[in-house]
Amino acid sequence: MIRLLVSLLAMASSFAAEPVPIRIVAANLTSDNRQTYSPDNGNHSNPEGAGARILKALKPDLVLIQEFNTTIPPRQWVNDAFGKEFHFAKEETKGIPNGVISRFPIAASGIWDDPVLDNREFFWAQVRIPEQRNLWAISVHLHAKNATSRLKQTMALMKAIQEKVPKGDLIVLGGDLNTRGVAEPCFAEMAKAFMLSKEPPHDGMGNIFTNKPRNRPYDWVLASPALDAHEVPVKLADKEFADGLVFDTRVFEPLDQVPPAQEGDSGLQQMQHMVVVRDFRLPMK
Repeated sequence: MIRLLVSLLAMASSFAAEPVPIRIVAANLTSDNRQTYSPDNGNHSNPEGAGARILKALKPDLVLIQEFNTTIPPRQWVNDAFGKEFHFAKEETKGIPNGVISRFPIAASGIWDDPVLDNREFFWAQVRIPEQRNLWAISVHLHAKNATSRLKQTMALMKAIQEKVPKGDLIVLGGDLNTRGVAEPCFAEMAKAFMLSKEPPHDGMGNIFTNKPRNRPYDWVLASPALDAHEVPVKLADKEFADGLVFDTRVFEPLDQVPPAQEGDSGLQQMQHMVVVRDFRLPMK
């Protein structure tokens, strides 16, 4: 009996020690001229449902989402695209709000002021991962017009992180940065809080660019050093992407292994971005 109890306790300890897998994606995937998301209608004839199809295919645990308007109530859309167990939070604005969708509970959320734009802010959510650890998930959508504006925004964002995020908490920043190249001044500012890999996520063929023509690096998932240290390769459809994945339905193979995504989803007329995927495995303390 004692041996059995010891064995069961050892097994329980082994299970408890398993790392926590977290798939994080940056998603600006609206595909209509109203900048809204619709549910997948099942027969894939609705182009506005492409974003939902792509996200269903990738099965993320944490989504840093932009333009988070929906044609149905957002709770209903999250239920349809992810499941009733998922949590979400978004900024309240009449423009194009940022938001966070999470498999893990969201303890708190809010906005930090974007000094450049007035139709969205920097959105943050305090996600509670196992062992009551905090992961700050920050969803942003920077100015499309020029690098000077993006630098100003980034400086304000870094100041907010320094002032608001407790030291030791994990942080992930993601979204549509609208950056034109990897050497923009805003990246040097971001490096104060985040790791900037020399090998960013790509589509499996070396292309890191995330706009529809695939010639600009708009979208990013950036991790703080403590989180970045636990990155693992993205595994999808029996393939492995060591540096993360830029998911483009037009080039990903075998696409039939990641339903319900359709080949044309990333190439729809109003689909301006690809989704960026990074995976992490956080050890239990």
